[in-house]
Amino acid sequence: MENPAYKRVLLKLSGEALAGERGFGIDNDVVYDIAIAIKKLQEIGVQVAVVVGGGNFWRGRSSEGMDRTTADYIGMMATVMNAMALQDALENIEVPTRVQTAIEMRQVAEPYIRRRAVRHLEKGRVVIFGAGTGNPYFTTDTTAALRAAEMEAEVILLAKNVDAVYDKDPKIHSDAIKFTELTYMEVIQRELRVMDTTATSLCMDNKIPLMVFELTTDNIIKAVLGENVGTSVK
Repeated sequence: MENPAYKRVLLKLSGEALAGERGFGIDNDVVYDIAIAIKKLQEIGVQVAVVVGGGNFWRGRSSEGMDRTTADYIGMMATVMNAMALQDALENIEVPTRVQTAIEMRQVAEPYIRRRAVRHLEKGRVVIFGAGTGNPYFTTDTTAALRAAEMEAEVILLAKNVDAVYDKDPKIHSDAIKFTELTYMEVIQRELRVMDTTATSLCMDNKIPLMVFELTTDNIIKAVLGENVGTSVK
């Protein structure tokens, strides 16, 4: 296998992507494929951190009538379930893994400590971040941007259930335009929803490039090898 273009990456997995075609819950085959991709990255010397969403179990903004803060905390719990599922899949194929959560739950995970997380990466362990930032009103996209900056990751890999960034929903509009490259400001000004505005601004301020692509084992590996997949945002 070729030399990787990046030595430390942050992989952002949407909850919906983990559900696969089922649309809800966890598709074990999808999680296993992700684990295989991560193992292959480790084998070529890439340090991998992961942030997982929780949309396959809970979407706080759609919980009408519920207090926003409560809804967001429920969503954080959903991300921990996904983190634990991914950890189990990785450890089943002998990949050393740690889950760190922004809300303490010591029976199942370590509390988030930046220096400890960096040390895990340096020792060849995959670090999976759960429970978002630990605060309501922030998305897991913002968590990904924040953790990438803290871990000094060279790129954020946004693995979604769509193959690239479009000017509108390609599943609804047959004339949707696909972008291969964008700037942070174009994403914000065009309201392209690659990430939320807070997350995009954080990436822009810290000069962290994004790669947006469909979640497949091959795409994850190709992105880290520097190949053109999906859309790049710089």
